[in-house]
Amino acid sequence: MSNSSSSQGHDSSSHRWNHLKKVLERPGPFCHPEFECSPETLNFLMSSCKILVVGAGGLGCELLKNLAMMGFKHIHVIDMDTIDLSNLNRQFLFRQKDIGSSKAEVAAKFINARVPGCNVVPHFCKIQDFDSDFYRQFHIVVCGLDSIIARRWINGMLVSLLSYDDNEELDPSSIIPMIDGGTEGFKGSARVILPGMSACVDCTLDLYPPQVVYPLCTIASTPRLPEHCIEYVKVIQWPKENPFDASIDGDDPTHLNWIFEKASERATQYGILGVTYRLVQGVVKNIIPAVASTNAVVAAACATEVFKMATSCCKPLNNFMIFNDIDGIYTYLYEAEKNENCLACKPSSIPKYLKLTSNEMKLQELIQLLMDSPTFRMKNPGLAVNIEGKNRTLYMSTVPSIEVKTRENLKKKLSELDIHDGTKIMIADATTPNTIEIVLSIPTFMEMSNE
Repeated sequence: MSNSSSSQGHDSSSHRWNHLKKVLERPGPFCHPEFECSPETLNFLMSSCKILVVGAGGLGCELLKNLAMMGFKHIHVIDMDTIDLSNLNRQFLFRQKDIGSSKAEVAAKFINARVPGCNVVPHFCKIQDFDSDFYRQFHIVVCGLDSIIARRWINGMLVSLLSYDDNEELDPSSIIPMIDGGTEGFKGSARVILPGMSACVDCTLDLYPPQVVYPLCTIASTPRLPEHCIEYVKVIQWPKENPFDASIDGDDPTHLNWIFEKASERATQYGILGVTYRLVQGVVKNIIPAVASTNAVVAAACATEVFKMATSCCKPLNNFMIFNDIDGIYTYLYEAEKNENCLACKPSSIPKYLKLTSNEMKLQELIQLLMDSPTFRMKNPGLAVNIEGKNRTLYMSTVPSIEVKTRENLKKKLSELDIHDGTKIMIADATTPNTIEIVLSIPTFMEMSNE
């Protein structure tokens, strides 16, 4: 009996990758024109190809499982979140005993134990904790994120790794493909991004709806919804009371509990029902509703694109697929076009311009323009300028000590800050890993008169 079991186990192991060999070791009608069938392709996939999965949530769990079962053995996964009870209905690599533990670490341990030979390396941290050398080691990056800001940051990092020659010709060997998946309820999408060649995340910012913003006058004076009460605590009460001497961390239970208690008090004051801990999480972290089946479909599409990219066995997706199963099942494929004016895609040697109406604009208005503009859509830009060879910080909200020192600049006009036509502004923001340099184009008095 034991011999029979051993024999069956050995046979199943030796034939485990037969389905991949059929695709990679013989030609077919859907092969890529430049594909050469060879046993070496599977060998590369299993022994050399390094994949980075960003996110170990609903999509990330599916991606890790799919990639491991498709033969990829060198996988890294990054996720800064810990496991919550609400995750267990769709993030199937986690169990009740794992609540409170790192998503990346638990997911990696599960896959490594379940798929022999697979080595998933977890990173329980932020994507911003790694430099360009870390990201440069991977052949493909696949994202299962619920944050546009994180997508833009990864996109910016991969774009920054591109190399150009003296004639601004792109070096193809410096391209690290990015496969990006996203879901919202019964809708989802998968896309293939070839940095420097095809449309990147910033090229198509208009595809992503802006985050819901509640009017300050409403949340402060006439709240009507539980979300208004939560937003009031988040935007007004937290900065005023500064309970933990830190900015809000949506993954810190003590922060969320404080917001929950204060929001509940405000809701009671105005006779509003519906403030729950889960809703607090949703508002603070901008959580998007998730459905397990949608995650599975989108992750399968993304994993297939990773496989095609790694092996060249078929032409990759060109380049955006939309999935919708609200009413029946519907998919649509189209090619997102590269935006020639995209700030992220442009080589750093090419100047980037921002046209303003006048240098009588206040610095606060310039910052708001950078946040509201469909081209920039920044979160909390910090601005610096180089005047007469000296760098000077105009405003930076992310460092408390610098914010206090530069706050008075917000009310000053650009002319008072010695900013004029041709001034180069250096901008740091959470949406990009690199400082963006923008040349301001400000019409002179004579040009304004002529107009």
